[in-house]
Formats: sequence, C-alpha cells, structure tokens
Amino acid sequence: MKFTDGQWLLQPGVAAHYAAEAYAVEAHEDRLVVLATTRPIKHRGDTLQGPVLTVTLSSPLEGVIRVSVAHYAASSPPRLRVPMPGAGRPAVRITETGTHATLSSGALSVEVKKGEGWSLTFREGDRVLTRSDWRSLGYIQWGERGNHVHEQLALAVGENVYGLGERFTPWVKNGQVVENANKDGGTACEQAYKSVPFYLSSRGYGVLVDEAGPVSFEVGSEKVARVQFSREGESLDYCVIAGPTPKAVVGRLTALTGRAPLPPAWSFGLWMTTSFTTPYDEATATHFIDEMARRELPLSVFHFDCFWMREFQWCDFAWDRRGFPEPEAMLERLHAKGLRISLWINPYVAQKSPLFAEGVENGYFIKRKGGPLDGLTFQTDQWQPGMAIVDFTNPAAKAWYQGHLRRLLAGGADCFKTDFGERIPSEGVAYHDGSDPVEMHNLYALHYNQAVFELLQEARGRDAVVFARATYASGQRFPVHWGGDCWSTFESMAESLRGGLSLTSCGFAFWSHDIGGFEGSPPPAVYKRWIQFGLLSSHSRLHGSSSYRVPWLVDEESCDVLRAFTRLKHRLMPYLYAKAWEATQTGVPLMRAMLMEHPHDPACATLDRQYQLGEALLVAPVFTDGGEVDFYLPDGTWTHLLTGEKKAGGRWHRETHGFLSLPLYAAPGSVIAWGAEDARPDYDHARGTVLRVFELADGASAAFAVIGADGRIAARGSVSRQGPGYTAELAEGALRDWCLEVDGRRSPVQAGGATLCWRPA
Repeated sequence: MKFTDGQWLLQPGVAAHYAAEAYAVEAHEDRLVVLATTRPIKHRGDTLQGPVLTVTLSSPLEGVIRVSVAHYAASSPPRLRVPMPGAGRPAVRITETGTHATLSSGALSVEVKKGEGWSLTFREGDRVLTRSDWRSLGYIQWGERGNHVHEQLALAVGENVYGLGERFTPWVKNGQVVENANKDGGTACEQAYKSVPFYLSSRGYGVLVDEAGPVSFEVGSEKVARVQFSREGESLDYCVIAGPTPKAVVGRLTALTGRAPLPPAWSFGLWMTTSFTTPYDEATATHFIDEMARRELPLSVFHFDCFWMREFQWCDFAWDRRGFPEPEAMLERLHAKGLRISLWINPYVAQKSPLFAEGVENGYFIKRKGGPLDGLTFQTDQWQPGMAIVDFTNPAAKAWYQGHLRRLLAGGADCFKTDFGERIPSEGVAYHDGSDPVEMHNLYALHYNQAVFELLQEARGRDAVVFARATYASGQRFPVHWGGDCWSTFESMAESLRGGLSLTSCGFAFWSHDIGGFEGSPPPAVYKRWIQFGLLSSHSRLHGSSSYRVPWLVDEESCDVLRAFTRLKHRLMPYLYAKAWEATQTGVPLMRAMLMEHPHDPACATLDRQYQLGEALLVAPVFTDGGEVDFYLPDGTWTHLLTGEKKAGGRWHRETHGFLSLPLYAAPGSVIAWGAEDARPDYDHARGTVLRVFELADGASAAFAVIGADGRIAARGSVSRQGPGYTAELAEGALRDWCLEVDGRRSPVQAGGATLCWRPA
C-alpha cells in the first residue's frame, strides 16, 4: 500500500507521522523500550499532543531481534501472530552510551540513536544489515481507509529480496507490490495460496513480519531503496533474522516457527490421481493402476479426487456407492498391489451433505455476526452450493471433523489431500473462540491442516503426510504442499518453479506441483518435460482438471520418460531421503534456489529456471519444445549424472536435450549415495548402496549419510582422497554390499565393514 505520492507528496487524505526522535530509552533486563516522538522535542510545549510510538526491542531467539511498535496500546484487541513454537527468552546484552543504546542477541545487534534523528541500525558483527531511519517508521491516518503503521528497511546497492510465500511472479521481488493475503487465484497471477510475511535478502539476513492479518509489502516499489511493510491498526511487529548465509537465515527462521517432520519414504514416489472433473469410478481407477503395472511404470500412491464423494455433498466423507460400491474391499485390493491411498477433502460442508444439519445444530460452522442474521451459520455458493465452513477454533468441531477422517483411515485411506482453505470471509463472521476474522483469514488454512496432520500422526505415526494447497507462515510443520492450479504450458511450468523457489526460501522443506499442468491438456513436449521436473522435485504427482494425466493417453514416449525418471528418483532415494532428513534438522529445504547454495556467486542471485536438490545435484528443467536450454554452472568441474560428461563451471552453457535427458549435474567434491532398487522408494537404502564420488580434490574429503526408509540414520561417514586412492569410512551405522564409484568405475562390492579403500585402475 502506497501512502506517498512520489518523494515529497502524500496521497490525498493521508496524514503521516514519522518517528523523528528517540526521546527516551529505558533499559530492562531483556529489552529496550524506546519512546519515539513524531516531531523533535525542543521545549515542553512539544510534549503535548501526539502521536508518539512505543518501540520495544527484544529477542525471541538467539540471532533474532523483535521490533514491536505500538501507537495506542490498549484500544484494540490482541493481535493474532505467526506461530512461533521455538520462541523463548535468550540472554541478551544491553549497552548504553550518551548517544546510543544497543541490544545484542548472539551476533545480531540493533543500535538506537538517542535524541533527534530517528535511527535503528541492525548489524551482524560489524556488518550493517539494514536500517530504519528518516521517515522509515510511520503512523498513518487515512480517513475512511483507517490508521496504519508502516516500517521501511533500507536496501543496499544491488541487494535482492526473495520469498514472501509461494509467489509465481518474478523470483526477485524488487519492484513488486505484494499483498500478504491468501487467495485462490492459480499460478498465473500475483495472488498466492501460501502467503508468508517473510523475505530473504541476498545480503544474508531475513525479515519476518509477525502479523497474521494482511500485510502490504512495497519491495523497492514505493521507495526504491527500501522495503516497506504496513498493517492497518495501531501496532506492527517484525523480527530481523541474522545469517550470515541464506541457509543460516532459514535455519533460524525455522528454529523459531517450527520445522517439518520427515515425510514417509513412500510419499517420495510417484502419485497418480483420477484427475478432477473427469469421469471415474472403481473400474477407471483399477484400469489406470493395472495399466501402469503392465507397462512397468512404478506407482506409489493413488489419489481419488473430489468425486469419490457424491456431487453437491462435499464434504460428507462418504463414498459415492454408484461408482465405488464396496470401497473398503477396493482399497484392500489396492493395498495388496503395494499402493498407498490418498483421498481429497476440503474444510467445507455443502448444504446437501447429510452432515450439514448436524454441523448447524451443534455450532460447528463459522457464524454470521451483526445485523438480522447475527448468530446464524455463514453460507456461500462459491464452490459447493450453500456450503458452510468448519470452525476449527471450536474444539468440538475439530474433533467432529477429525472423527470422520478417522473413520476413513480405518476404512483403508492412508493420507489426505487437504485442498482449499483460502476463500475464508474476513468480515461479517464470528469464530467460536472470538478470533478477529481479518486475523483468521490467513491462519484458517493453518488450523485446518494442523487438525488433519495431527490426526494422521495419531493414527499413522511416522507415516503422516498431507498434500496441502493453502497455508501460512509456520505451515512447514505440516508437509507436504503443492503449487495449486497451473496451466498445461511451459510458461506455467516456469511460474510453478518460481513459486516453489519462493516458498522453499521461506523455510518450507518439501514442495510439489501438478505434473503436466492442472488446467488444459498438455502437449506431448510439455508433459514429458514436466515429468522430468516433477520427478526431480521433492514430491511428484500426476494430476489434471478435465483430462487424465496417464502417460499413454499423451503418447508412447511419455511412458518411457515417466518410467525412466521415476526409476531415477528411486535410485536417488538414499541421497534424497538423507537431504530430506537434514531439512528436518536444519530447516534448509531439499529443493533450493541457486542463491541459497551459492550466495557468493553473483550469477546465482537471479537464477529462477534452475535449482539444486540438496547441495550435490543441480537441475535445469527444459522449457522448450525443441529441448534447448541455457543454464549456469558455478565454479568447479560438474559431472552430468546420467552421461558422466564433465563441464567447467563459472560460466553459462547451452545444450539441447531429448526427452530422456536434461541438465542434471553433480557438484564437484560431492558424494551421492545411489540406491540398489528402482521399483519403489521405500526399500532398504543401506543395502547395495553405491557411493558415487564426483571430482573430489586430492587431500579433500566429503561427507555422506544414508537414512533408512524407517527415517533413522542407517549410515553416516565420509569419503577422502589421497592421490589416486579413495577411502570411505563409516562413523555411524552400517552399509551392506556397498561400493565406491569414481568416473563410472566401481570398486569391488564389500559385504560390510566400516572402511572401504580403493584405487581405481
């Protein structure tokens, strides 16, 4: 939201009051409290009238500084905040001089300039990260548009901003206006299913605005050398998060807001669905599954989309017996084929659903507030006619909803696709716990997914996983998330990748998308290139809207491509699952932007058509019919994982690839644990393992880990090189029937042991 009209003027009707002086600074044991006046105080008369701002500086976590700004402290209800399960009261250091006061948390500090000339300076060590200075912190009065508080933090020359949730607009957010409000808008616009009021700076720090309600970001778009964020009301809270690297920033962010649990190994395999509005029944599903098996196309999860329930009745959590006469027996047969089963759900109950009257009678739905309809159930025709919205702030409603899901789990379902949760009213409604609907709009999807995920944890333990579309900050605690409604085009494939990179830069460890695109029917080239991209993402799902996504309906070569890349992902599982496990420990996502892995390479600062899967694999999807692709390799010698071809880094490359290949390069100095099986993802990752070593320098070593399909550490160690000889040493666990591979040559297989020494011939 813009409050100014250029450098010198304000928008019509705006009265702006900017922090001008730190008139008084109070030092407490754990915080600094600053009285910030909005005009210089020259004499006693200047202390009359307002406004003044109270600025409290504290730390919820080492290396994180919270700034709480308040105008009126008691005239508004308490705000809802970003969930911060990791928040505490770490030790801080407070120092004062005659001119400044400083609060330090770990290596991060904020310095307040006392007296006239407002200034907050954030440093990590001696390095200035950002500042709030002249006309940065403001209290805005705008008539009928309400009062607002805004902050503007400085951008350095060449500084880029990333993140702000799953954004499909350009990866670098400089110059964009970003509204922090969840909306069901698809991938082709500036809206987002997953808003996160956090941005990551290329200079190695982050900013989390601790607000649940709508925050408006002007990223170098109102003031080109500043990021402005504003919120209607009388207060604003934000946290500055130290680095010094992007990985360190995301690590601290997720230590504060929570980290993802490890999804089950089977969830990393291929998911296939019925699609959405296509005709399907038990015979359709069985045919798809059997044909996949006949064509030797590995499949891990089969998903039944909306019409597993009867039309007009979503959700009643009851199988449509016209198409699925014996669902429990059907699911038992599918389980016997080695499949897991996913069911579509949403948090709405249609008027025609048999559950609607029960929900109304017991007060399980969001209610209207004010006017003649006060206290009645809120209903809308958007999506399911006459639908009501489950109120998850009501413990009884949450338990009721979970009870129906528990029944489905008992009947053979393994997990749920938690769709929707964005079209939530922001006014004119009341929640059971009294929450402000403006504040709850974004948090609703978080409550919804938490209710489902916690039930799955209770019923399935480590096998808990959802496939969620909407969420908010801290939603990484309930994986997995997918990118929503995209089109069957290369352009939409690229915008989906941008959304994924933006979301994972906000601490979301696992992310997926609809292979082939959701809307429309993908041309063969789009479908096959999207298969490559999809199987080289953390989670992989074939899903469409009005057309099926089974490969033989596209062309025969699509079957070959799907088979090859599904098997490739299975072979990579010892490596991928180790990186997934590391994400649960560090917060660093499995799929990550080039900037996150190479923050000191300026060429990586803007790359949004390639990414890394962990630190060892670089992926550059192909977005052209003819297979032409430009990509950048950082310094060192990189090795194509499929062909063994080596290319020099520190430069751009242009290649042309057929549908069974793409730029997929192993990083120099890396070890990739390669699995023995390609039929499924959840096999014994520690048996038959090949430690593939890439361009390890003489005298250097590289660490590796293997995580079993049970989520436990199977083996951990390192590979070192001395001259022509290589030594693998296990520091923990064991490998069986394992070997080393260097430049395509393999050592003799070793049955066990903690050390393997080999000199390639």
